[in-house]
Amino acid sequence: MPALPSFLVLFLCLRGSLLCPQGCDCPVGSGVVWCDRRQLMAIPFDVPRDTRVLYLDSNWITHVPNGAFRGLTQLRELHLAGNLIETIAPGAFRGLGGVLRLLDLSGNQLQALEVAPFVTLAWVKLELYDNPWHCDCSLQELMEALPLDTETVDDIVCATASWEEYIGKPLAHLLHSGINFCVSQQRNTDLAMLLTMFCWFTVVITYVIYYVRRNQAESRRHLEYLKSLPLPRKQSSPEDEPRIAVCVDTSPA
Repeated sequence: MPALPSFLVLFLCLRGSLLCPQGCDCPVGSGVVWCDRRQLMAIPFDVPRDTRVLYLDSNWITHVPNGAFRGLTQLRELHLAGNLIETIAPGAFRGLGGVLRLLDLSGNQLQALEVAPFVTLAWVKLELYDNPWHCDCSLQELMEALPLDTETVDDIVCATASWEEYIGKPLAHLLHSGINFCVSQQRNTDLAMLLTMFCWFTVVITYVIYYVRRNQAESRRHLEYLKSLPLPRKQSSPEDEPRIAVCVDTSPA
């Protein structure tokens, strides 16, 4: 009986290493899992724990959720190229061991990325080319913070940008030429605030002028009304009544 728990633990460990996602190929002892071109719409959750190379490229994956690769502590290469990935959760790569050396996200639908998913991947070579990037301050900060592949960094091209003249140009070349998207964004923000303040000032001035003119018009109407009223008649006093003189003839008849 005491040997039963040890047997179960051994069985579960072996089972965890022999599992293979449905539709994928997991050659025994190779440490490689082939899940490419399998029309997958989500990342499999039952990837063997001893996987060292995982191919998930050329599928229909659109999102990388939190903890998608938890437990794959021996993973050295993660291939996610050629999918439809638009978003990556902040904890998507949490749980990966420190042996990961390659993360391929090229050929997806990424327009913007936060630094948070990659904070634990300081030594990983990232491939981010062939995505419809929107070049702005956040992407510039991402470029400066991530260990991008030097051989493909020039292939990160601005599909859209804050300024039209930057569209279609490699982001690295723009940054090397002295373009600073963060300064431009700050200027745009300051200009927007200035325009907003000007609009509010215009509204306030317009209201004050309207209020003053309205009061002036009401004052004029009230004055005209007072002028149109009849003047009150003055009441006569007894002293002002005309006096009639009566002459009495006192001469003898």
